[in-house]
Amino acid sequence: MPSSNICTTQNVAQMLGISVTSVQQLVEAGVIEAWKTGGGHRRIPLAAVEAYKASLATSSRVGALGMFPDKKTSILVVEDNAMQRAIYEKQISSWNLSAELRFCENGYQALVEIATHRPGVLLADIVMEGIDGYEVINTILGYPHLAAVNIAILSSLSPAELKARGGIPDGVVFFSKPMNYDELRGYLRACCAQNTPRVAPN
Repeated sequence: MPSSNICTTQNVAQMLGISVTSVQQLVEAGVIEAWKTGGGHRRIPLAAVEAYKASLATSSRVGALGMFPDKKTSILVVEDNAMQRAIYEKQISSWNLSAELRFCENGYQALVEIATHRPGVLLADIVMEGIDGYEVINTILGYPHLAAVNIAILSSLSPAELKARGGIPDGVVFFSKPMNYDELRGYLRACCAQNTPRVAPN
């Protein structure tokens, strides 16, 4: 547990439900404030951890589906292969969805993006260096305020390989690579339909 409102990276990893490496990367990027002791150990104010958690909750409330009828659904694609990102961009952009498309090339970037601009849809590769897709997905699943995010895994892993990594979490959709783009298009259309304006009561 934190001592005198000062946390170690291990404390913060337990509080946020992510790995120590992820905490270190968030600290190095300045997303979570911290300092180093004379021995080189990171020390993180509890207030900085609470501020990061609040940023996740605030972004989720502001970006909640249906709150802003004119707001396009934000689709976040996490894929470390540049060629695959280009293919996704060409395909998804051609479907005329009421959506804003964003890309991250690694899990670390995705964690920062989720904290600052909560997506309506997350399409995540699993096998990536550093913070992998599972850790990004589990971060979202660990926050009730992010429960409205639609999550899909896009992976070439076999069912056995997926099972060895923990399987497919409840509520998460799986699309196998090579991609069936008709199926992906249908899924994204359904996700965007959730952003249909609701009639406000008088």
